[in-house]
Amino acid sequence: MHNPATIGNNDFFWPIRVYLEDTDAGGIVFYANYLKFFERARTEFVRQAGFSMRSKLAEGLSFVVHSLEMSYKSSAFLDDELLVGVEVEVLRKTNFTVRQWLVRKSEPETVLAEGRITVACVKLENGKPNKMPDDLQNALSGNFDSRGK
Repeated sequence: MHNPATIGNNDFFWPIRVYLEDTDAGGIVFYANYLKFFERARTEFVRQAGFSMRSKLAEGLSFVVHSLEMSYKSSAFLDDELLVGVEVEVLRKTNFTVRQWLVRKSEPETVLAEGRITVACVKLENGKPNKMPDDLQNALSGNFDSRGK
């Protein structure tokens, strides 16, 4: 999916530290928590691009995961410092797809997990697809240097 050697200036990274609550009894990150890490990074990605999810909730719009594909390569452990990458792959009228990957800060060339997540814009009143707001389209299509540190 993502080759870390091709990380460019427009890739976004969000730092995560692994806490005890993220792990099983052996100190290994529980698989579902990678999804939480990816969610946080996507949220920060659009926030840093200038888009406010909260304001859209007030307007009756929400954003839900439509589909995802995950691949786990290697475990993360208690106290690891991680970086979650986000890259917009596809922009459509009612949804967008991002590629995401997770690496240890100390080993950025080794991908621990990667995924492709499609997020859809829906109306809160009925859960039906809605055209993505122009400001989100603009935020996701913009080129900006936003390396979360």
